[in-house]
Amino acid sequence: MIALSVAAVLAVFLLYSSIAGGGTPSLRPSSVSGHTGKVSLTGTVLGPVHGDAHGAGLHFRLRDVQGTAVVPVVYTGTVPDLFRTGRDIVVQGRLQNGVFVSSPSSMVTKCPSKYAPKKSS
Repeated sequence: MIALSVAAVLAVFLLYSSIAGGGTPSLRPSSVSGHTGKVSLTGTVLGPVHGDAHGAGLHFRLRDVQGTAVVPVVYTGTVPDLFRTGRDIVVQGRLQNGVFVSSPSSMVTKCPSKYAPKKSS
């Protein structure tokens, strides 16, 4: 019974947190300029990808999913298995001197098959 009560309180808290805001704004490379706080950046990975994610950082460019605006990214932390050039990702961090610098281990890849239109039979 206590576990059920704790679960209910947690669910209410999560619902309140998502509705009340206070979350991280989600932006595209074309709209990140001028933002000084932490944001989530969504886009398509452009090559070349070089560097070391556990050292000085993994360097690549991120382009609007439906567009041409591009921003350079420096990412540090664990790299998801599905990360590669051409893949859509979401990464959290801040824009610093025109370069988007990620928070450590804040990258999520989007599976393209999940978002592709269904094939008609």
